[in-house]
Amino acid sequence: MKEKKYVQGLFRPLHSEKYIGNHKPRYLSSYELHFFRWADKNPNIVKWSSESIAIPYRCPIDGRVHRYLVDNFILLKTKDGIKKYLVEIKPAKQTIPPSTKNRKNKNSLIYEQIMYARNCAKWEAAEAWASKNDCHFTILTEKHLQIK
Repeated sequence: MKEKKYVQGLFRPLHSEKYIGNHKPRYLSSYELHFFRWADKNPNIVKWSSESIAIPYRCPIDGRVHRYLVDNFILLKTKDGIKKYLVEIKPAKQTIPPSTKNRKNKNSLIYEQIMYARNCAKWEAAEAWASKNDCHFTILTEKHLQIK
């Protein structure tokens, strides 16, 4: 049985003039690396950055305010002009409530429920920030990125 390798590292854009972040783009998954390559090569992406926008959100677990670093920001050229997007990259499984069916490990279910509640709070804060800043918030999964 092959063990899955955790993919992470620094990305070196081919079109560095498009990258507007304050640091080298760092990917924490193969999905993020896939998105970075797409953004770098896509002629309709005018500018992009990674983890450059911090949005405060209240965590429903501890009640404290934390900072949410949205995965990416892009300026996308469309037929209607330039549009701004906040883009979160997540496995599809993490974008829906955890299933309680056929669970043997209750600890993993509790962890998934906590992470889902925290993510929902982050995404709600990102939606509010986006609407105040003439921006769109979207979550992309492996399905959107066409990764199997």
